[in-house]
Parts: sequence; structure tokens; C-alpha cells
Amino acid sequence: MASEVQNFYKNKYIFLTGGTGFLGVAIIEKILRSAPEVAGIYLLMRPKKGKVIEERLKELTKNPVFEQLLQTQSDDIFKKLIPVSGDVGENFLGLSPADQATVVENTNVVIHSAATLDFQATLRPTVNINLLGTKRVLELCTRMRNLKSMVHISSAYVNSYLTEAEEKLYPCTETAQKVVDLVDTLSDAALDDLLPKLLKDHPNAYTFTKQLAEHEVNKHAAQFPCAIIRPSMITGAWKEPTPGWTISKNGPQGFLMGASKGIIRRLPVGVDLVYDYIPVDAVVNQTLVLGWYMGTNSFREVKVFHCTSSTSNPFKWNSVVDHVNDHLHKYPLKSAIWYPRLKFVSSLWVYKLASIFVHILPALVLDLLLRVTGGRPMLMRLHTNVWESLNRLEKFIFTEWKYHNPATQQLAQSLPEKDKQLFNFNVAQLQWPEYFVQLTQGVRRYLNNEHPKSLDAARRKDKVLFVVDLVFQVLIFALLGWLLATVFGSSSSLFWVYAIGSYLLFSLL
Repeated sequence: MASEVQNFYKNKYIFLTGGTGFLGVAIIEKILRSAPEVAGIYLLMRPKKGKVIEERLKELTKNPVFEQLLQTQSDDIFKKLIPVSGDVGENFLGLSPADQATVVENTNVVIHSAATLDFQATLRPTVNINLLGTKRVLELCTRMRNLKSMVHISSAYVNSYLTEAEEKLYPCTETAQKVVDLVDTLSDAALDDLLPKLLKDHPNAYTFTKQLAEHEVNKHAAQFPCAIIRPSMITGAWKEPTPGWTISKNGPQGFLMGASKGIIRRLPVGVDLVYDYIPVDAVVNQTLVLGWYMGTNSFREVKVFHCTSSTSNPFKWNSVVDHVNDHLHKYPLKSAIWYPRLKFVSSLWVYKLASIFVHILPALVLDLLLRVTGGRPMLMRLHTNVWESLNRLEKFIFTEWKYHNPATQQLAQSLPEKDKQLFNFNVAQLQWPEYFVQLTQGVRRYLNNEHPKSLDAARRKDKVLFVVDLVFQVLIFALLGWLLATVFGSSSSLFWVYAIGSYLLFSLL
């Protein structure tokens, strides 16, 4: 028997923005796998890199995320995906009159996921995509004849100027219309000068414009049922479709990707702070449940839900810090550049000091080798980008937030039993140490594109890299000991004292 959520989506059309992103792809996969009787999913897509939307859709369906789906369904299931050419950054979403008419006539559920996630983006693009893009989606919703619900995917960090936030709308310091007028009339230089005054306590234009967008959704809550879901940092899959699946390099999976290559060797984190991570499948399931929940109730006010873990199942790095390197060596990469050895540091200045020796200098040497051998140097650029972004990200690295989520917990507990199984988003059940084992394997498989069959060969290489790394360290610190003994005119008996002392001092970084 179908669940209530499955029954709701049966024979319904969904309009989805942001369908080619990390979260969007996962939403598509879950709908096709768990609600296969859906009538269709309209995917707002734009031509990109010379590829028409049909080509982009074909590429999307080749993503490994669909491997589980295709074990029970044929390729025909992808006929449910209906690409429509458009862009949230354009008037009328860039939809042709014919596509507008089709979408307006048929759509029953709207899921708005598209956004620019760039924390360093300036005001103009973030206003156009995050604020005006949401307004354009809402304008289209007002014309839909059979709209049952609209789910707006926001972010827990829209209220990051507060260290604790509830599931409610907080007042904006500026009106959306004033901000739009400023973008329409001022030059880029003038906007850059004005930005700090507009942001006030907001850390960047992303959180500022996402908060303004929430208030645009609220304006339409009396016209059709609207829910706002606020996920925190979205990480790889917990259970669905495969534990550890990810295509995102943000957050911990990005750290693990670089560490598994042997490139990232220091990580600035507060190991005793609570970090709010949320697996992508929990966000997907809650989003789809909210479509059903809002569509089967006669709400005429916006409902806000935190999709977060900080208060229901808080994660601290100290729960996994002693095991991360073990995971990297149990599931090593055949393509590793150096022996992985990740160390966590609790301050930015210590990270920067250590980074000179373990990131910057090795990157210069390895990039030089790549040039000599005809390869493409990239390590120095990577570490330079990380270095430059640290000051912007410091608030997010060393701040602890509490996002209270009683409405989300109540919704999870009130679901019918079958929906609790099919659309689980109760992260209180998640075991973080086990999850990080799965995430390490997911990073290996999906971000580094290394099949499990290559694991034996990778482990053999890992042993070789261990020996190489050990010999390299002995030579480096022996050389350093000799240089110090020579500089200070010390006797040869102090050679090893200097070498061992240098090693111990360096190990503090």
C-alpha cells in the first residue's frame, strides 16, 4: 500500500528550480524512486557551456545517484523529467510563453531550490538570483490554477547574526524594494561601498538576500500554502540513495577530499564546538513531506521549519577527530599525491603558520614538478584560494549556533508509520562516528571517482607513500639539524638534538 505522502504526489506535476545542483539532483532521485507515480517534474534549466537543456538533462541522468533507482526501474522513468528552458535570474524565469502556459496549467507543487551559494558574491548577483529569483517564482505561482503547495528552500544561516534562532521569521533591517531599487540605480562600485551599511550584522550578501526572500514568500502565504525549510550545512547522504553519496565539495566532504589526496594536512576547526551538519537525504525527505503537509492542510500563514542537527543531535569534531586519519588509510585513494595525515588546529593564525610549511611550500614544489612533466599546476592556486577565503569564513568556522527545531521534530513524530520509514528526516537517530565512515567512502567513490574495486591497489600505494613520507621527514629534519648545527657552530654531537628538537617544534603546528 502506498503511503500518504506517495498518494499525495501520485499523478501530480512538480515544478522544480535548482534541479541540477547537489540538493536538486537528490530531490529528483528521491521522487522518481519513492513516488514513481508522479505525473512529471518540470525542471527549470538553462543552456550551459554550449549545451542545450536536453543534453544537460541526459548528463544529469548519468549521475551515480540514480544507480539505486535503476535497479528497480528502467530508463523510461526519466521520461517523467520535463526540461523547460529558463533561468531564475531572468524576467518571467526566462520561460517562453508556451512553457509558461504549460507550467501554469499543470503544476501542483512548487519546490524552489535555486540560489547562488557563493559567500563572497557581491550584492547585484545575489539580489538577482536569491531575492528577485524567488519573487519571479512566486509570481508564477500566483497564476497556477491547481497549486497545492509551495516549498521554499532557504538556509538556517539567514539568521546567522543570532547564535540561537527559532522556527520563525525575523524582521529584516531593509525592505526588499529598497534593496532592489539600489541595485537598479547604483554602480557596482557604489554598491560595494554601501554593502556593509546594508548588511549590518549579516556576514555576507548571501544570508542577507536569503532573509529578504523569506519575507517575499510570507507575502503570498494567504494565497497558497507556503513552507520555508531552513537546512544548515548540507552534507553527504546518511542512508539514501546510498550512504555517503555526494557531489558537493562544500563542508566536511570537501575537507575529506583534499585530505585523502594528501593535499590538505591542516584543518582549522574548534573540535569542542557544535557544528550544524545535515545529511542531504534528510533535507530531501523533509522537503517532500512539507509539500504533502502544506498541500493537505488549509494553512494561510507561512510555516517555517529548521532542517538542522545542533539541538536534536549535536555534532562535535572531537567525536571523530581521533578516527579521521584511520578512515583515510582504511579507504585510501589510488590517486593520492602524498601520504594523508590530517591534523586539526583550533585557531586561524596557527593554521596559517602551519600552512606555510605543509601546504604552500609543498605546493610550490609539486606545481614545479607538474610543469616539468607537462601537467597542469593547480595546488598553489587551490591553497591560495583557501587562504584568501579564510577571513570571510572565520565566523562560520569558529561560531557555534543553536537552531531550535520543535516544529520539525513534531512533524517527524506525527508522520504515519509508513512515511516515517520512506521519508525519514529524524536525525536524532543518526550516529555521527558511523556516518563519517560512510562519508569517507562516499568521498572516495563519488568525488574522487575511485571504484571500490581499486581499494586493494590503493592500500598498497598507501603503504608505499607511508615509507616515502617517513624517509622524507627523516631527511628533512636531519638536514635542518645539520644546518642549525652549522649556523650555531655546535659540535656534531648536537646534530640530532637540533633535528629532534625541530621535529618536536614542528609537530606543535
